[in-house]
Amino acid sequence: MSGSEPGGVGRPLRLGTRRSLMATTQSQQVADALTRLTGHAVELVGVTTEGDVSKALLAQIGGTGVFVNALRDKILSGEVDFAVHSLKDLPTSATPGIAIAATPHRDDPRDALCVAPMATPHHPRGGPAKLADLPRGARIGTGSPRRVAQLRAMRPDLEIVPIRGNADTRLRKVADGELDAVVLAHAGLKRIGRLDAVGEVFDPSLMLPAPGQGALALECRADRPDLREILGTVDDAATRRAVTAERTVLAVLEAGCSAPVGTYAAEVDEKLHLTATVVAYDGTRQVRLSASGHPDAAEQLGRDLADRLLAQGADQLMGERD
Repeated sequence: MSGSEPGGVGRPLRLGTRRSLMATTQSQQVADALTRLTGHAVELVGVTTEGDVSKALLAQIGGTGVFVNALRDKILSGEVDFAVHSLKDLPTSATPGIAIAATPHRDDPRDALCVAPMATPHHPRGGPAKLADLPRGARIGTGSPRRVAQLRAMRPDLEIVPIRGNADTRLRKVADGELDAVVLAHAGLKRIGRLDAVGEVFDPSLMLPAPGQGALALECRADRPDLREILGTVDDAATRRAVTAERTVLAVLEAGCSAPVGTYAAEVDEKLHLTATVVAYDGTRQVRLSASGHPDAAEQLGRDLADRLLAQGADQLMGERD
């Protein structure tokens, strides 16, 4: 490297990452891809965020930003060059001085039900169970109001238990019998090699994922065009368009992790198809709408669909809790 290149003379790019297995695994995957494509060495720098140390539920400690603010501070101070986030953890509002330089190809965005092996009509000797196999009153753990609302819409009889912790911690609660099941992101389970725990993957027609779920975001300082160019080598245009549409819905609704909002966008036959839902927290009512448009008009597509949701009373559903 020359002195004008990102990272300075002879040293790797510094990638700030949360210290969890999930975060370090996905950060290492990005680091390896960047080195393969650009030749730049990348080293991981562990950062502890408020979301990692607090035991409170996410919605109670300020929402999604608790996982990203510490990383952004390190970027702005120059202690790290860039950070890798799960895109669903990023607030939709812009942060001065910070730019999303890339959104790599998205993994499976769907939610997965993780259940301890149990005897079912299809697996009389025991096997992964589906939601329909769970007995009445089964205890399902999740910290997401979006998942709570959609689970209640499908199975009003379930007992939903609020939980925090990384994926392994949550899966252990099922293995130990404390919970009958947990719902986690399929993409995250794949990244840490725990797809063995999955009993059912929810089709978006049953449970719409969080905006940006399954996708990653690479952030760096906005005044680093040289670095943005390097990070841009792992950008996937189709993923960027899809998550732009989804996150625009969330932004227009002025909602965050504490709102039961699900969205999913994908390109099919040269059109971007977007579906979004807002579900009452008790699962009894929901507004669900879809729209299609040119992929290059992703932001406008999301804005228009959000306006239609609001026109049908979505804001009232978001404001209701038990």
